[in-house]
Amino acid sequence: MMRRFLTLPDVAEALNISMSQTRALIKTGDLEGIQIGGRGQWRVEEAKLDEYIERQYAAQRESRAGTAGGTGTSIDDPAHTTQT
Repeated sequence: MMRRFLTLPDVAEALNISMSQTRALIKTGDLEGIQIGGRGQWRVEEAKLDEYIERQYAAQRESRAGTAGGTGTSIDDPAHTTQT
């Protein structure tokens, strides 16, 4: 099967985050990417993006399990809502 690679704008759109946040994920190694071509453009394999997303889900599950007493941040917490 042929690998499918995404550009950083594709990754940013998939995660609904900014380009600077996407670059930070690559720089820190949280999300694996490769530089290709003479200009060193970044690409992220679709499978690596899927793995990153799964790790984030696992981290959230672990976080919720550790805060079963309700001391964790709620998705309904007004401090964590996005204003439109």
